[in-house]
Amino acid sequence: MKITWRPLATQRKRKLSPIILLLCLCLLLLLVMFVAINFGSLAIPGSSIAKILLNKSGLFHFRPQWDPMWEIIIWQIRLPTVVGAAIVGAALAVAGALFQGLLRNPLADPFLIGTSSGAALGATIAFVLPFETVAGSFFTLTPLLAFIGAMVTVLFVYALARTGGQTPVVTLLLAGVVVNSVLIAFQTLILTLHPPGQNGWQGLFSWLSGGIAVNSWPPLLVVIIVVMIGIVAACCLAGVLDAFALGDEGAAHLGLNVEGYKFVIVLLASLLTAAAVSISGLIGFVGLVTPHVMRLLLGPRHGLLLPASALGGAIFLTLADLCARTVLSPAIVPVGVFTALVGAPFFLFLLRGSKKEYTW
Repeated sequence: MKITWRPLATQRKRKLSPIILLLCLCLLLLLVMFVAINFGSLAIPGSSIAKILLNKSGLFHFRPQWDPMWEIIIWQIRLPTVVGAAIVGAALAVAGALFQGLLRNPLADPFLIGTSSGAALGATIAFVLPFETVAGSFFTLTPLLAFIGAMVTVLFVYALARTGGQTPVVTLLLAGVVVNSVLIAFQTLILTLHPPGQNGWQGLFSWLSGGIAVNSWPPLLVVIIVVMIGIVAACCLAGVLDAFALGDEGAAHLGLNVEGYKFVIVLLASLLTAAAVSISGLIGFVGLVTPHVMRLLLGPRHGLLLPASALGGAIFLTLADLCARTVLSPAIVPVGVFTALVGAPFFLFLLRGSKKEYTW
């Protein structure tokens, strides 16, 4: 009986080429965003949309042969929403990958250590206050307080978990769970004592359910700048996250300042999450599903995982927002509900089919 031996590398199912996958994700994101801009209550030809967008880039100068109102609809209504969905999806996916890499926990997501409850409490306070705007018309109060609430909560959880100059992962997780519960109780108490009006209840419900709430470019540009800086900084920490896979002691033996990098990663992931929820409300599952899918396709190396997660999260949430706006039109399904109902079965199917090859 003849026995043939093959190297282990040839026995495993070959993964996709990283460069090809990233290029495909970039092209797919552009295609999905263009398709999302095409959908709306007013039908606008795709050729006209393309010419309007190319004219706005300053690189082309097509003669306007369309209704001037179309340009306003595309540039001021549809494009901010689509870009907002993409940037929120990228931020949540990268934040999820950072938390999963730091905590070495496949169930970690951007809302694990109190970000969601802090943001929800801030938004609730904004809805029950008697005034609606702050700092003029540039920022509304809701995203501002949601951002502040998320960041303050994470810093408090981190300080609470820190003991003896160290921040154990288990303590950080437990502190996050406890603070989450306390802040939810405070939120319920505020709504019981000072319920918002009828419009306030509906607005708060929509925010908690998740939805891309972008009405103008200035606040969106601020979020884009924060998220892009955060993603670049996260990619610079790819090697550190790879070292954390060895555990705190293993990373320390490699010469890393473990506690210092822990704080930087937690702060960076929380900043990305807070910036995202400030314009989208609480959208779950993006930060949990996307890094897992990219890890199944590319493996656990964060140098590829982080940019792939950013692109995958942008595609996922842009598609989810498009479907949420069109599936039951004219009714609009909260995008957070849609990501959970559609993303969960798909993720379980993918994980079950690839579980033998899953690597951490």
